[in-house]
Amino acid sequence: MNVEADHRRVFVDKQSPEVFRALLQTAKAARAAATEAGLDPRLIELVNLRVSAINGCAYCLDQHTRDALKLGETAQRLATLSAWRGTDLFSPTEQAALVLAESVTTLPSADDQARDYALARQQLSADQISAVIWVAITMNSFNRVSILSRHPVRPQEKVAAGAS
Repeated sequence: MNVEADHRRVFVDKQSPEVFRALLQTAKAARAAATEAGLDPRLIELVNLRVSAINGCAYCLDQHTRDALKLGETAQRLATLSAWRGTDLFSPTEQAALVLAESVTTLPSADDQARDYALARQQLSADQISAVIWVAITMNSFNRVSILSRHPVRPQEKVAAGAS
């Protein structure tokens, strides 16, 4: 097979729209569960961004950075999210959710998973833990759709400093 000749990717979301719609519905339900559990929408975007950064999904990073900014997230916290453990910018609840999201995404050893879960359990209710796990699972799925389809990241227009 000539890999060079067949480099075009299938946009699996467009090729199988019924499956993609089911994924969208799952993500919508996960977000609703997070809201019902009392999690801030900005935290959900932080989880989406951290999962997308681990997976290297440029398309989802672009989309969820814009979503987080619209929700009032700060540029400083977004810029330091990948190194969140080295800052004091994230609350204990946010830290617990980020640990759990990272564990769901990387699937570390059983001992590390147990440690991560115990840390999350100290800060999050059972409903919140379930919601964070579902948000991370769905974000991992979207990352794979975008990465495998090679969804493009289109340049945004420059915004002047201080403009909204």
